[in-house]
Amino acid sequence: MMSATILDGKALAQKCKLEVKAEAETLERKPGLAVIIVGDNQASRVYVNSKKKDCEECGFLSQEYAMPEETTQEELITLIEKLNKTEEIDGILVQLPLPSAIDEEAVLMTIDPSKDVDGFHPMSMGSLLVGKDGFLPCTPAGIMEILEEYQIDIAGKECVVVGRSNIVGKPMALLLLQKHGTVTICHSRTKDLKEVCKRADILVAAVGRVGLITADMVKPSAVVIDVAMNRNEEGKLCGDVMYDEVKEVASAITPVPGGVGPMTRAVLMQNTIQAAKMHLKDKN
Repeated sequence: MMSATILDGKALAQKCKLEVKAEAETLERKPGLAVIIVGDNQASRVYVNSKKKDCEECGFLSQEYAMPEETTQEELITLIEKLNKTEEIDGILVQLPLPSAIDEEAVLMTIDPSKDVDGFHPMSMGSLLVGKDGFLPCTPAGIMEILEEYQIDIAGKECVVVGRSNIVGKPMALLLLQKHGTVTICHSRTKDLKEVCKRADILVAAVGRVGLITADMVKPSAVVIDVAMNRNEEGKLCGDVMYDEVKEVASAITPVPGGVGPMTRAVLMQNTIQAAKMHLKDKN
């Protein structure tokens, strides 16, 4: 049996960023992204650094606001309100998780929906639910672009999403539904996860548990999308899927790293340029 096609998110992200850069050069000013990081979470720091690098590659203005762990909710909200009014900033991104003393929802609600390039504001989520235009959450939107790039048809397919977070699971299910997939969402209370996963033509794993999806849970020739970024006992980066064994069963699979992650960041750049075009149009 042939091994699965590797869905190369890294190469696709590079292509997307080049398109964004070319478009950015046609605008009357650089698109601007403000990234706020609170505390010194190492994983968050890595993400923020790579987002700055993406901005550079796309010719964007990038502003970082690194705030200490003891920052109060009021201080954070005051900064966001200031950035809401800052003309050269088109997108505001608050790097999650925030320290436990801060109410994430209250903070995300403060972001002007026209600058919500992460797609987490209830207005963006509401637009997605009813199928109206708005900013899509970056990870699910990036996955949809990977499926499109590799001409993986969704219509009529049995799609299983493992994980029900607001950031990935729920919006992922809605996007697959929009493309006429038949969607099941699984979570910690799902009875017989293995049997449900085995039905999937397209299986999306987004839980954050090393080795959750094994080869015997995957239907032969299914498409497997691994969203998670975990570290195993050896400290090696891995997803939720037992990659080496599952790639022998699946027809296509995303690697970790180099699969979904780079496309999440590429969509952030696409959302930021979309916001810039909107703000420039409103201004004119």
